[in-house]
Amino acid sequence: MRIAVLISGGVDSAVVVDTLFRQGHDLHLFYIRIGMDNGEGDCSAEEDIEMCSLIARKYGLPLKVVSLHEEYWDHVMAYTLRTVKEGLTPHPDMMCNKLIKFGFFEQRWGKDFDKTATGHYASIVEKDGKYFLATAADPVKDQTDFLAQISYDQLSHIMFPLGELPKAEVRSRAAEAKLPNASRKDSQGICFLGKIDYSDFIERHLGTKEGPVIEIETGKKIGTHKGYWFYTIGQRKGLGLSGGPWYVVKKNVRDNVIYVSNGFDTRRQYGREIPVEEMHWITESPFRDGSTCERIAFKTRHSPEFYDGTISIKKDGSCTVTSDSDIQGIAPGQFAIIYSPDRRLCLGSGMISVPATSRRHKKISTAHSKEALNDNGKI
Repeated sequence: MRIAVLISGGVDSAVVVDTLFRQGHDLHLFYIRIGMDNGEGDCSAEEDIEMCSLIARKYGLPLKVVSLHEEYWDHVMAYTLRTVKEGLTPHPDMMCNKLIKFGFFEQRWGKDFDKTATGHYASIVEKDGKYFLATAADPVKDQTDFLAQISYDQLSHIMFPLGELPKAEVRSRAAEAKLPNASRKDSQGICFLGKIDYSDFIERHLGTKEGPVIEIETGKKIGTHKGYWFYTIGQRKGLGLSGGPWYVVKKNVRDNVIYVSNGFDTRRQYGREIPVEEMHWITESPFRDGSTCERIAFKTRHSPEFYDGTISIKKDGSCTVTSDSDIQGIAPGQFAIIYSPDRRLCLGSGMISVPATSRRHKKISTAHSKEALNDNGKI
């Protein structure tokens, strides 16, 4: 099989190369290069490319460095900044997978291959002649929550060779194969940008604007902040308040006010009703035979922890996820990722919306993706 392999310089994608090479596939390696927002190069990218070159030489494979810099900043980071400015919490990694790795890359290069393989920790299963996105064997490393906005066409062209491997086994295979990055640490941070200082990045683009920090129970001003766009619902660190823990529980975007509550067990942090809009189902909807409510498992952030509950659908297509247990830090703008009740299949996702009782925000739509992709997930 002729396969395009997206490699990053990390151990995961290197083991993908080793695995597929041993299976006898015709591999072509690609590194997607993204520069910084100031137009300068990224020194970490140079290190990554050098590592990718070592992998390519080890197996005698072609490596092509391709740039999607403008597409990344015009779509993924533009969406991120728009969402933050509206007081919501963005998910750039999810949009990066949908628009960049499996969007623009597929349209320009991946389409010429039988499959595109990546080092994501996820699986694909076939059921009744259809492909479904499925969770990885390693629950801690599972990345289906980052993939829950991809289209069915995109899913049909992807391979996830690490889906059935625990991370420890991946490290072991890298050592056995004597890969040059066998002991290299995993990258962290925003997709393609790594460990940038997120606050500095936001400040460069949105600036600062001082506002009050209010204790929600008393209405008392207990501090100041430098702009509501630096904070997200459920945030505890970086508030600069004494006598904590303090949690952000509400934001007033119009008046630039941050509301906080004190204590690890404050009820203001929790909720069970999650309004969701623009639901995206990867393969098929969980609603059967005209039903409007189904049992599901779900997540609201990247974590090995699932929650159980139900999802109900309204006539306008919006949904409500109702959890069986309390959920901490429900942040509008983030996504509710929907799974089958047995936690095996990732069915899709929808953006958590602002509750109708406090809706003052202009609607932020995931339709930014439609600027780049059509309904089939193609440019």
